[in-house]
This record gives sequence, structure tokens and C-alpha cells, in this order.
Amino acid sequence: MKTRTHASWNVLAGPKRRWALLLAAALTAACSPGLDWREARPEGSNARLLFPCKPEMHQRAATPEAPAAMGLAQCKAAGATFALSWAQVAEPAQIGPALQGMRESLVSKLSAQAGDLTAVQIAGMTPSPFAQQQTLSAAGQVAQLAVFTRGQQVYQALMLGPKADPRAWQSFVESIKLGDAP
Repeated sequence: MKTRTHASWNVLAGPKRRWALLLAAALTAACSPGLDWREARPEGSNARLLFPCKPEMHQRAATPEAPAAMGLAQCKAAGATFALSWAQVAEPAQIGPALQGMRESLVSKLSAQAGDLTAVQIAGMTPSPFAQQQTLSAAGQVAQLAVFTRGQQVYQALMLGPKADPRAWQSFVESIKLGDAP
């Protein structure tokens, strides 16, 4: 019985073929079957980003009691919640306190142990010393969050789940583009 070989396999003979197969297997393993990344452009956020599932969108208009209009896009995948929230502040002087308050509010809400703060860089963001990311540990859950700004719009990116997933967090945060950022 004569077997046919595909012409492209002749190029990948011997060790090259083994490396190609190993690389393909590694890339396949790196993709989690529970995470189906897709682009979202939440209305009112001036952002585009990848979510690992179809996000639900929520918005709250400004009122006299809550003078900032707010938005939230969130979804759950692979046991974790992924979210982007945003709000418009009235004055530039409110940006730092708003970003700090977003972080501190989550620490308090989760009764969490806060990890070290590190700088975060998001495409299209306005540089700010308050733009930071942090890991929070609470009973049975880990939150990874980042706060940042573009103009007077403040943002919080969040991944909350039973354990940290650095690859998913990195994919989520690095996908965020604000304004016209490429």
C-alpha cells in the first residue's frame, strides 16, 4: 500500500516537524476552552477590549444623589467574573481620589488582603500616578484589578475568581484600548 505525504510536510521533515508539532500543541494548550475572547465596545465607555464571554452592559444616568453617570460591562467565564466599569468625574482634581476610592471600595467590599500596587499602562490612557493595578485576596476568591483614566473618565478593570489566572488577566488588561488608541 502506497501512502501519500502532503507537500507541506516534506518541508517540515525530521526535527523541524517535531518542533512544529510541539509548538502547535503548546499553543493549543495555552488557549483555555472556557475562554472565548471577543471584542466589545461598551456604549458610553470610549473603550474597546476583549472579554472571554459575551458581556452584559449596564448603565446608570447621573442623578442629584449620584452626580456621575456610570457604566458596567461584565461577564462570567471559567469560574471568574470579568468586568470593566467607568464613570465621568466633574473636575480633573477628582480623578486621583476617584481612582483611589474605586480600589479601596473593592478592598472593603471583599474584606480583602491587598497586595502591592504596581503601575499599569493602558493604550490611550491619560498618564496618572494613580493608574495602578493590584491583586486582592479574600476568603475563597482572588481579585485582580486595575484603575486608570482617560481625560475625566475613570475606569476599573476587574477579574474576580476562586484563584488568580495571570494569563487571563494579562490578556484582559492588555486588550483594553481607550479612545482612538491602536
